[in-house]
Amino acid sequence: MRVHQLPETLINQIAAGEVIERPASVVKELVENALDAGARRIEIATAAGGKTLIRVIDDGRGMDAEDLSLAVRRHCTSKIDQRLDDIRTLGFRGEALPSIGSVARLSIRSRPQDAPHANEVSLAGGVPVPLKPAAANPGTTVEVRDLFFATPARLKFLKSDRAETAAITELVRRIAIAFPSVRFTLSGPDRSTLELAATGDDRLARIAQVLGKEFAANTIALDALRDDVGLTGYIGLPTWNKGNSLAQYAFVNGRPVQDKQILSAIRAAYSDTLPRGRYPVAVLWITLDPALVDVNVHPAKADVRFRDPGLVRGLIIGAIRQSLLAEGDRASPSAGAGLAQAFRRPETFHPASAGGAYPTQPRNDGFANRLSGNDWQAATSPSRPLHDPAAGFSDLDQPDLASASAPSARMDADERSDTGVEHPLGAVRTQIHENYIVAQTRDGLVIVDQHAAHERLVFERFKTALKAGKLASQILLLPEIVDLPEDDCDRLADRAQELAELGLVLERFGPGAIAVRETPSMLGETDVAGLVRDLADEIAEWDSADGLRDRLEAVASTMACHGSVRSGRRLVSEEMNALLREMERTPGSGQCNHGRPTYIELKLADIEKLFSRR
Repeated sequence: MRVHQLPETLINQIAAGEVIERPASVVKELVENALDAGARRIEIATAAGGKTLIRVIDDGRGMDAEDLSLAVRRHCTSKIDQRLDDIRTLGFRGEALPSIGSVARLSIRSRPQDAPHANEVSLAGGVPVPLKPAAANPGTTVEVRDLFFATPARLKFLKSDRAETAAITELVRRIAIAFPSVRFTLSGPDRSTLELAATGDDRLARIAQVLGKEFAANTIALDALRDDVGLTGYIGLPTWNKGNSLAQYAFVNGRPVQDKQILSAIRAAYSDTLPRGRYPVAVLWITLDPALVDVNVHPAKADVRFRDPGLVRGLIIGAIRQSLLAEGDRASPSAGAGLAQAFRRPETFHPASAGGAYPTQPRNDGFANRLSGNDWQAATSPSRPLHDPAAGFSDLDQPDLASASAPSARMDADERSDTGVEHPLGAVRTQIHENYIVAQTRDGLVIVDQHAAHERLVFERFKTALKAGKLASQILLLPEIVDLPEDDCDRLADRAQELAELGLVLERFGPGAIAVRETPSMLGETDVAGLVRDLADEIAEWDSADGLRDRLEAVASTMACHGSVRSGRRLVSEEMNALLREMERTPGSGQCNHGRPTYIELKLADIEKLFSRR
């Protein structure tokens, strides 16, 4: 077969394979067009998960007859002219409408604000229907029926109506967060109506509509700037987490994206505060010069490429970690209410149900944030044992506690005094089940998991050591020679100084090889070749070597777990008070390094409610 020009309809169907993956892709393209047209009210209706009907109505600027006839032709757009490095609209490729019309039955009615009537144009499987006058309100109505009827093989790859409906709902929620000044309505026979009223410039109110009213109380505001790249938004408290990453939203210059670089940075920022399998909540807006980001990576426009990905990644990780530190790991304010609900009144108490578990989310008023920098520095020596000068408690230098009796609910006169209740975590009153410390505060009580709390304190010391300077390394008896592509060798050699500060000493060893002479002592016996290859891959993709630091922190986490006060160990009151004071001095003490809470708090008002005193 000789080289020939493909028919226009077939070209559009090929393009549709990239642009239109499922009904949600159609909704995305049509809603983005409406937003680019300045719409302030957008109504979306679907049927059968969008397979049989998708209708989008907006009150935007509308199109006259000439623009409407061009809009359904490939690569016709009003959003760009000559350049691709200054894109300030959601759409710009001019492919969506002809691609949709090539695989479905498409009709568009549009009327400019000052026009006497609307016009309508249609496409059915790529075959156009002549333009004709129509009746419609100002704005544009786009109707898509029988999606993929012209390419029935694509229907086999669609999921159930319920799954496609859920995908459309999630897409609209994501776009709605990016545009709080626009009213969105999503309806149809296969769904309950979703109405998101416009909130103007109040982003937090719009987010609450999408993610729930508890969002504001469980998040921290972000506002950071580095080299003209801005980052704003909200991040969830570590103790308010989810079972998947669907509650992570990212917007680049107002464009909703699902970019793996951004999601990876969010995950890295929470690496030592969440348990395995749990995901943080985050809503982030990144703003930068359009010339510094490429949005023309994929026809679906969900991915972007930053000119300096390391800068953006570092900004996200640094801003999130700094905000968590500044808040003193304030935890979910709903924990106290959950604890109160766990108590049973005598008349409803049944012995068979007495083993019910208490909620485990902590509540924290941000006490670590109120400490001065000197207080924190004095408490963070990585080799220093847990010690309170006033109490004389030391984990390495203390009396033999094996035969010590645990404090009981009956304390002596000094211990029953109010000394210490002014502290954020209060004064110790007793230890129960040889693991939980009960302390009295001015307006309630605190229950501390002694193992989880001490584990976090030890881990923070290890982290401080990691940041303090060059880590201890062990010299290999024989250098490990790792064969790598020349490009990877160059990247590792360029990062040699940075890696040496983490205890990994390497150098070039002829063409296509790296010689490793020292490895971090903390890693012990390790797969040197695998470590070096992983680092080379990471540097190639992210232009950073954070993987080694993450691996060291994972080892430090394990060491902290094994080196902390164990459950079942009886402590005397001086030791327990010292533990509480150390927690108050340590940022991040609200949860252990596995993401579990270290303490919970119950306010006096909640206790009084349990006894019907209020």
